Amino acid sequence: ALQLKNISVSLSGQYECSLATYPFGTKAGRIQLIVEAEEEKHYVKEVQLNQTLEIPCLGNVTSEDLSNYPLKWLVGENGSKEELVTKEPSSPEVYRNGSALYRERIRLGLNNALKIFPTKLSDDGKVFSCHVVYHPERTRKSSTTVRVLGK
Repeated sequence: ALQLKNISVSLSGQYECSLATYPFGTKAGRIQLIVEAEEEKHYVKEVQLNQTLEIPCLGNVTSEDLSNYPLKWLVGENGSKEELVTKEPSSPEVYRNGSALYRERIRLGLNNALKIFPTKLSDDGKVFSCHVVYHPERTRKSSTTVRVLGK
């Protein structure tokens, strides 16, 4: 068996295993390996001022059971990110107290969607990211930019 570590796109290609057989000849097997880079999905969501905003964790992917994996929600603006809430499997979510702007307004909803109520003008332009850790070296990310519409 061939084990590859530190996988990168450059390892894509054809691999062959060749065995010498007794009394003569060889046996060979080939496999084509395709390594794809993980992409972060990005969405834009519009919401009315003072309404409830609900952002699915991995965008429109709601069929996946995220309860078996650790995840975290972050909020960012101008390159800086701040952790809002973390959730470990079979444990209650932990809300971070760092941001007074969101402390009383966020909750985790169904399928670990982030709920914000009420929306404020200060939410406009913020980017909310959900990170799901499927494996110590594999994280799926989805980010949503919020547009708050006044009446």
